[in-house]
Amino acid sequence: MKKFFKKHWIDAIVIAAVAVFLYFGACSIYTKFRFAKKWNIFYDYFVVNHGYNKLVTGLKNTGIIAVSGLMIGIIIGTLIAVVKVIPPYKKITRYAQTVGNIYVAFFRGTPIVVQLLVGYYILLPLLSVNLPPVTACCLIFGLNSGAYISEIMRGGIKSVDPGQLEAARAVGLPFSVAMLKVVVPQAIKNILPTLGNEFIALIKETAVVGYVGAVDITKAFQDQGSNSYEYMIPYLVMALIYIVIVALIAAMIKLMERRLAKSERK
Repeated sequence: MKKFFKKHWIDAIVIAAVAVFLYFGACSIYTKFRFAKKWNIFYDYFVVNHGYNKLVTGLKNTGIIAVSGLMIGIIIGTLIAVVKVIPPYKKITRYAQTVGNIYVAFFRGTPIVVQLLVGYYILLPLLSVNLPPVTACCLIFGLNSGAYISEIMRGGIKSVDPGQLEAARAVGLPFSVAMLKVVVPQAIKNILPTLGNEFIALIKETAVVGYVGAVDITKAFQDQGSNSYEYMIPYLVMALIYIVIVALIAAMIKLMERRLAKSERK
């Protein structure tokens, strides 16, 4: 123990100084911002008056929108990526690639909140389509995600050894079947961490669905702040919930990566 402190005494002093600074800083903030009073207001609304019910709804809707958006995005992104890697020998392939490029350029070039507002308040009414806010958000987030996943998937497909496709074609598989059953599964394994990042991005982007009347985590705490006239504690709790959700997703992605790495070694 003496040898340890003799070697790391400077580190110990720095850690102690930081701890003391954080302690007195926290005490100062606690007193200055009347943290105890604000917490009591939050507790009364959130627990006593059952404000947590809206948070439960928000958590459920956030999960539904993010998961649905990712699934739709994977389907659309995979189709666009496959079209983009097909040699453009035929006119229909070139037209399809042009449409795909326009689609990707639009959804990557405009903010998600703009796409949400235009889609929900303009395009859906023009098409005479009446969707619940959560369903509309799933669709629009899926279209948005598809643009990003198409580029991710295209990179994943190109990372697969071209010999895999050639071998599949050599045994008589059509190009589309060889691509979807041989190349794409390997590409998904290669881009799994990036898909995880896309899922995390979708979780955070759901914070804007309140613009179209859907209740998510952010909307639940915004309403709580508006009703209780106290925003500090609700927003701090909201930030903590997002951090925990993202940390759990990141841990699950790392676990999946380790399992895939073990299967490759075997």
